[in-house]
Formats: sequence, C-alpha cells, structure tokens
Amino acid sequence: MTLDQIEKAVSPHGLMVMGSDGTRVLIGTDAGWWDVFQASPEYRDNAKDPVDRWSKRILGALALQIGAEAQFPSDGPPYAPFIAWALATGRFWQSPTGMMIHDTAGLMISIRGTLELPGPIPATPAGQSPCDTCSDRPCVTACPVNALSATEPYDVPACKTFLNTPDGDACMTMGCHVRRACPISQRFARPDEQSAFHMKAFRG
Repeated sequence: MTLDQIEKAVSPHGLMVMGSDGTRVLIGTDAGWWDVFQASPEYRDNAKDPVDRWSKRILGALALQIGAEAQFPSDGPPYAPFIAWALATGRFWQSPTGMMIHDTAGLMISIRGTLELPGPIPATPAGQSPCDTCSDRPCVTACPVNALSATEPYDVPACKTFLNTPDGDACMTMGCHVRRACPISQRFARPDEQSAFHMKAFRG
C-alpha cells in the first residue's frame, strides 16, 4: 500500500499522513479533524479519554482492513517511542522551545497513532526544519512563564499554575501561546473551541 493510498483512506476522518520512517506511517489530525470528531459518539458520550478512544476505533478498523498493526501514544506503560519515530521520518524536528515541529502542522501536532504494514513502505524524504529559516522565532518568547525551553525539561507545574490564573484565560480559550506564535502553526490554525477542549483536558 502506498502513502497516497493511506492518505486517501484516513482523509475522510480528518486525519493525515504526517510522515513515514520506512517501517511505520505516523497518522495525525489535519485542519478539518475537529468537525469530524464533534460528530463522533466519543465526543458526545461524556466518558473518559474521548480522543484516545476515537483514535483506536478509527485507526484500529483501518489497520484490520489493510492488514496493518496499529499503535497508539496512549498505550502503556511502557509507551512506544513516538517522538523517536517522528524524528526519524524527516518531517519532524525539535523546535527552539523543545517541542517538536512538523513541516505542515508546525507546533499544532497531534499524532493519533501509527500503522505498521507487513511489507516495505516508502520513507518520507528528509526535509529542513522550518525553524532554520525563521529569523524572528516568536515561539521562544511567547510563553508567559518560560515553561518551555530547548535545554530544560518542560515545566508542567509552572504552566498549569499559570493556566489557573485570570492571565491564563487566553491560553485556555484559544490555545497555548507558544503553539499559536509559530508562523507554520498559524497556517494550520485550530478552531478556538478545539483548542479550549484540548487545554481543558491538559489542565485536568
């Protein structure tokens, strides 16, 4: 099965091929995913982990259909090395904030799973990080509490403390300042409602 065929199969579900390392294909959400997800039973049933359950239903069914093995970031522990797999595709890089950046989605990355096919598949050609040609790098100074850095671990407590203050309302309703500051992300912008949904789940 070709990458184009997999792209065609996942596209109606608001998903896209984000890269391939020659062994597995990484599948993530595209700019139209939110509309698809809102129409799903997982979104409406008020049960726990709706996005993970939706991902397993959709990609699990596709894997059975094409004879692939599906793996998901939520499976574990132990957790599969999704970051290493992503970086190996040549379409993801570490950004100056420490978060991964994608050549199309920018910092708006949501990998929903991988499909490992029984036969060989093409690897996506290695590209160049968009950060290399981004002279302003607005992501570096966007976080109000400096929770993100390429040299230090993500300061989750500082981030969540800020989100629980009135000053954190913009992040909660429109999404992370850092992700929104990235020029590539702005071309792959999410609806505010989707950002608020993800931020609420993150804050807990």
